[in-house]
Amino acid sequence: MRVKHLWLSGFAFILGLLPLAALAGRPLNPDDWYRFKDVSTLTMAPDGAAVAYLVTSYDKKSDSSRNALWIAGWSGKEPLQLTRGESVSEPRFSPDGRYLSFLSARPAGSTTQLWVLDRRGGEARPLTHVSGDIKSYEWSPDGLHIVLVMHSDDEAGACKEAPHPPPPRPLVIDAYHFKDDDNGYLTAAMRSHLYLLDPGSGNCRLLTGEAGHSQSLPAWSPDGRTLAFVSNDMVHRSGAGLDTIELMAPQPGATPRRLLTTWSPNHQRLEWSPDGRQLAFLQGAELKYNAYIMDVLALADVSSGHVRALTTGLDRAVLSPHFTADGRAIEFAVEDDGWQYPAEVHLDDGQIEKLSDRMVVNELVTAAGHTAVLASDDHTPFEVYALEDGKLRALSAHNRALFSQLALGSVEDIRFASRDGTQIHGQIVKPPGYVHGRRYPTIVWIHGGPNGQDDHSLLLESYGPQLERQLFATHGYVVLAINYRGSTGRGAKFARSIFADWGHLEVEDLRAGLDYAINSGIADPARLGIGGWSYGGILTDYTIASDSRFKAAISGAGSANQLSMYGSDEYVIQYDAELGPPWKNTALWLKVSYPFFHADRIHTPTLFLGGDKDFNVPIGGGEQMYQALRSRGVPTQLIVYPGEHHLLDRPSFLVDRYVRYLAWMDKYLGQPGP
Repeated sequence: MRVKHLWLSGFAFILGLLPLAALAGRPLNPDDWYRFKDVSTLTMAPDGAAVAYLVTSYDKKSDSSRNALWIAGWSGKEPLQLTRGESVSEPRFSPDGRYLSFLSARPAGSTTQLWVLDRRGGEARPLTHVSGDIKSYEWSPDGLHIVLVMHSDDEAGACKEAPHPPPPRPLVIDAYHFKDDDNGYLTAAMRSHLYLLDPGSGNCRLLTGEAGHSQSLPAWSPDGRTLAFVSNDMVHRSGAGLDTIELMAPQPGATPRRLLTTWSPNHQRLEWSPDGRQLAFLQGAELKYNAYIMDVLALADVSSGHVRALTTGLDRAVLSPHFTADGRAIEFAVEDDGWQYPAEVHLDDGQIEKLSDRMVVNELVTAAGHTAVLASDDHTPFEVYALEDGKLRALSAHNRALFSQLALGSVEDIRFASRDGTQIHGQIVKPPGYVHGRRYPTIVWIHGGPNGQDDHSLLLESYGPQLERQLFATHGYVVLAINYRGSTGRGAKFARSIFADWGHLEVEDLRAGLDYAINSGIADPARLGIGGWSYGGILTDYTIASDSRFKAAISGAGSANQLSMYGSDEYVIQYDAELGPPWKNTALWLKVSYPFFHADRIHTPTLFLGGDKDFNVPIGGGEQMYQALRSRGVPTQLIVYPGEHHLLDRPSFLVDRYVRYLAWMDKYLGQPGP
């Protein structure tokens, strides 16, 4: 891989673009969650002169989180807030750049509709009055039509306005994969279809409605004559983990043409080349590696369906691909060993080059030769930046005022050998004012996934391990963030090394990281803690059943009796493909459930937490382990957050969780003090 413009050093990145945390003084506190502004969902005006995005704020009075639409000019003028009140989502510029559209349920409690805001002034107005649930949409290139992605109990009647909410009905389920944390039970009514909207008249008509299938991610060809979209078989096991990409004329009654079928990636995206001859998309991995997918960028010839993979040689996951204006290259972000940098692939020779280095890019958009990104580092949350010749220029600074008050911990890369000699990477977060030679209470804080990595960003979402490790560090703890085997960022072999062998190599890597910190004179061996959320909670259960050194543990949204998760959570595709059904491979299921069936090995005081509506890792996983430890007399506590899914959303619950995190560790490790 060639490297372009690497003179953006990490030091210059922090000093030139970000608040100087070293000048601030106080620790990060749970109540600061009410002041965070989470920046996401970039979109760029067709002329490249402006970037729109969402800012999530956490309101203490209403105890709710709300998304507001903001716009920033490319020239660097102060960003402007465009919406207030009810949350908005899915912002888009109209093709002529005159309007900004978005989805919103206004007034609160009403059906989500598509709204449009004239950038020249005036109030937002609704373009739709439908009874169906709009999930997404895309403008046609001429602005005369919009494709809606919508699901409804009545496909044909989804475009009609509902006079009042319908009464509840029994849920009829006939799908192989039948539940999802965000969407609940996946009945036929939850299958999305495409609808064609005339924004002038409001006329709406059904485009696709294949029985048993869900259509999504529509993308218009540059000439507006063809619509590409993804179709998924939601009923049969044979369709699990597969994306079928189809093409059709954007006319009701038109027959779709299948272009290709590919393994589903983590984050699918379709984009036409400017000349309309090729379609970029993302490829996943074969079904048995469903939990260890690293998205690969590929290009399909629209006429023949011939597919050309573009990034297999990287052996790294890519995300957020966009064609350059001249169509000669595609820009994207690459997940790589603690970082996530912008890059591009040249379509003539397949060469890939970095556009910059030593940064974490979460989203990337392009238009008219301009590239904007959401970027972060160890001490600044994601903000909007212009990416110009390998340098970042700030376009937003929503968290600058808050973070200028804080003294955050230093973050350093670490490398060490695991038990079998495998090199493991990660980061160590040291408290502000860290004194070399002094031993500190140390917490192993584990990222979820396992598909994912600890990196050099500061994530503000309701599950942001990078921010949580700073919470502990600013209160006097050393925090270890270890990219155990199963993590991404180190290639497919590294990620798949835990295939059908959960809780083995990951635990060895976590224990080796702890040994590294102790042998380096950093960690106090008498004051060790461990914790995490999701797979981080699962690995906490595995580790405390394998290692008695920990004096405190926090298992958030975790499970230990994996046998009980079959049919209870949303991962049946992975289970059948990786472990096989429990009635066929009972011994293997019992093996990966060892923390529950060997709960008598656990003596670590453990805090269990979760949401009672979590379909990702149901609260039953924590309840079983809580009951096991309570029955054995091990100090334990169970916190259930009512109405919450896998990722907590209610601000007061987020604050409560972090108060409990600190209190639990302080109680059993001895409060270190900031």
